[in-house]
Amino acid sequence: MSIDYLLTSLVLVMLPGTGVIYTLAFGLGRGMAASIWAAFGCTLGILPSMTASILGLSALLHTSALAFEIIRYLGVAWLLYIAWGMWHGTGALQVTANAAPISAFRIIRDGILLNALNPKLSLFFLAFLPQFVTPNTTETPYQMTALGLVFMAMTFVVFAVYGCCASAVRSHIVERPNIMRWLGRGFAGVFVALGAKLMVTAR
Repeated sequence: MSIDYLLTSLVLVMLPGTGVIYTLAFGLGRGMAASIWAAFGCTLGILPSMTASILGLSALLHTSALAFEIIRYLGVAWLLYIAWGMWHGTGALQVTANAAPISAFRIIRDGILLNALNPKLSLFFLAFLPQFVTPNTTETPYQMTALGLVFMAMTFVVFAVYGCCASAVRSHIVERPNIMRWLGRGFAGVFVALGAKLMVTAR
């Protein structure tokens, strides 16, 4: 496994996206433990796309307009659903001082869906992983699996750091309801923007 792959993966993982925003929101709204579960869920959400890439199913998604559109619209709907809950201060992603209790299972489940319903992630792995695989070898699936697992591990660590940093500043703003409310609306706006971006993105 080359240093080029590790550095490239680290840069890609650190770029703000739906998973980062999701983890940050839980860190600010519910604290460190919730942000760790959020990071774990987002990491598991990579698994379907990674598996599809290894098995060659991502190529089918890329060539099938219907399959791509179905997953894309489901992804947009899920992002808007999360945004709606955050704007109104309801649901799992409440950025409030007195958020209702929520199970780790629900945090993980929603994080998985967030990434699993993003068709661009499958296409990303289809284009990204093969660049770092030894050509003309029978061990390609094993190499891609190893590369994908390293990418997932880096994702979890980076997202967890983001979440812990967010939870560290939570105590400074949790007693300021106006700030918490506008943070929730700000995150809602980000998810709407991400949904709009996914809506207009071509295959």
